[in-house]
Amino acid sequence: MPQSEAVLVTGAGATTPVGGDAAATWAALLAGTSGVRALSEEWAARVPVHVAAGLARDPADELSRVEARTLDRVEQVALVAAREAWRDAGAPEADPVRVAVVIGTGTGGVLTTLAQDDVFERSGARRLSPHTVPMLMPNGPAARVSMDLGAKGGARTPVSACASGAEALATGLDLIRAGRADVVVAGGVEACLHPFTLAAFAQMKALSPRDGDPAAVSRPFDTARSGFVMGEGGCVLVLERAGFARARGARVLGTLAGAAVGSSADHITASDAGGQIAAIELALRDAGLGPRDIGHVHAHATSTPSGDLAEATAVRKAIGDHAPVSATKSTTGHMLGASGAVGALAALLALRDGVAPAVRNLDELDPRVDLDVVRGENRTGRWGAALANSFGFGGHNVSLVFTGDH
Repeated sequence: MPQSEAVLVTGAGATTPVGGDAAATWAALLAGTSGVRALSEEWAARVPVHVAAGLARDPADELSRVEARTLDRVEQVALVAAREAWRDAGAPEADPVRVAVVIGTGTGGVLTTLAQDDVFERSGARRLSPHTVPMLMPNGPAARVSMDLGAKGGARTPVSACASGAEALATGLDLIRAGRADVVVAGGVEACLHPFTLAAFAQMKALSPRDGDPAAVSRPFDTARSGFVMGEGGCVLVLERAGFARARGARVLGTLAGAAVGSSADHITASDAGGQIAAIELALRDAGLGPRDIGHVHAHATSTPSGDLAEATAVRKAIGDHAPVSATKSTTGHMLGASGAVGALAALLALRDGVAPAVRNLDELDPRVDLDVVRGENRTGRWGAALANSFGFGGHNVSLVFTGDH
């Protein structure tokens, strides 16, 4: 059941394939600007896919020389997004033990792992960097952000594949509701563009093999969808206990009204509409809302043939077909553990601004997708609540409900 004191969103930070900060990312999503590009690296010929969605801005350019040298790229992304979110929230002055950090990731510092393994095989143990372990550990992003902000209320790391960022936000909601924190810096990060990871995902037929215009490859809900485009990115939101935020006069972006974290317990990679339905329904119950209260849906929608269809079925059965549906991975690609947090940002800002981004590349809607998917032009309206879904390999199902009232 919903708690008596609301959990407010007071700050946002992001770095994505379409923008180096939250404002630029949101503007690009509304403009339908694609961040998918042809691979130009020397190793590109070795992998069976030819596009990816790299960051629009190198995070190392925004950090000190020491930070750029001693942090894995995923940790760099976390610091850049968290610092922006903290500034955006007005740098809340709180007891450090009442400030927590929850940053999810799917792969952690895999770039360091792969690079240092190459060093070991080529040159031996003595040539390994002494920073290897802090750079590769999945909890590195959360730990680095907690140290940067002086947050002593815990540094947690959900690792639930593509649902990691959304689960981080759900965990932040729980921490505040349980009275364990006044402020939680929460979100998701990922940076794993590498020939090994691309080849591995391609081998399991998850990535689109489509050639041609890179911007046209990611096409959620389209009849010609053929897999996702791997991306990298990060997004962090600042959550605050309503009483604390109001006492300090914080500007409020919206309310995280409800969340649900479930597991399908069915298949390691396949999407399960039943588990997704359960997550959506539980999130609505947690927010104290009914299906008709949801005015907008931000879909997980990665552009895979089976995944998009399972989610469409779940949304249709859980809330109906009345709400306009956006799927911004059509522009950003799939940022794995960061996608849930970026999707949450898109849902939150859609409520704030009264506009739902159109799905790029939706030339022919799959007739089995019985939803009001936004296509062609952005949809305008005033909605009281939005649903943001995130689903990950392993059967991880997370649904978040945001409201614009505060």
